[in-house]
Amino acid sequence: MTVLDFSPRPVAASLPRMVGAQAAYELKAVLRNGEQLLLTLIIPVLLLVVFSLTSLLDLGEGERVDFLTPGVLALAVMSTAFTGQAIGTGFERRYGVLKRLGATPLPRSGLILAKTLTVVLVELIQAVVIIAVALALGWSPAGNPAAAVLAVLLGTAAFSGFGLLMAGTLRAEATLAAANLVYLLLLVLGGVVFPLDKFPAGFASVLELLPISALSGALRAILADGTALPGAQLLILAGWAVAGLALAARFFRWE
Repeated sequence: MTVLDFSPRPVAASLPRMVGAQAAYELKAVLRNGEQLLLTLIIPVLLLVVFSLTSLLDLGEGERVDFLTPGVLALAVMSTAFTGQAIGTGFERRYGVLKRLGATPLPRSGLILAKTLTVVLVELIQAVVIIAVALALGWSPAGNPAAAVLAVLLGTAAFSGFGLLMAGTLRAEATLAAANLVYLLLLVLGGVVFPLDKFPAGFASVLELLPISALSGALRAILADGTALPGAQLLILAGWAVAGLALAARFFRWE
């Protein structure tokens, strides 16, 4: 006669399953947050539509939408990987969410991986919406899509590193104010909707070193000018990515 053993045997789920569950939760939280949607979708799409259909800004020669679309795509990456992640993670840290997650079987590496996956998924949604709107406005992309994806990934790494650095070192309220201030400054000074050549030459050369300028410039070179691989901008993005991720790994505090 076989004796059945009904004793509980609790075990943690596999790492991919835990990461997938956490990423699904993070994605739902982003899509349900009105402020996040304003930053990630509404503002970029409004900027694209308004400045494509009006002559409020002097964008130089060529089709306005061809200049604006790469910059708006870069802005979308920054809004998700930097601004949204910094604010969201900062308040999770303040309210003890990260501390509680640290007590679960999900390792810290898994949490970072889940947050990274969430950022990539949100960026994918942004890209689909922005590209659809741009095509409806008459956008004619050129160049190699793989090079554009590489630029976006480097930009995501750079912005994500500094977003986590800010969230892990400042108070939540300070992170909220600083992240929004940086967003506005880089929107104006980063070549997103306003050409850098409109600034004085010396100032413009400094602005070109910003991560948002490098990302918008790289995407514009690829998608508007047909450049195969904009090496200078990609190197700038890689430098920002290494610096941001290294600083975040060194100084991020979970509590």
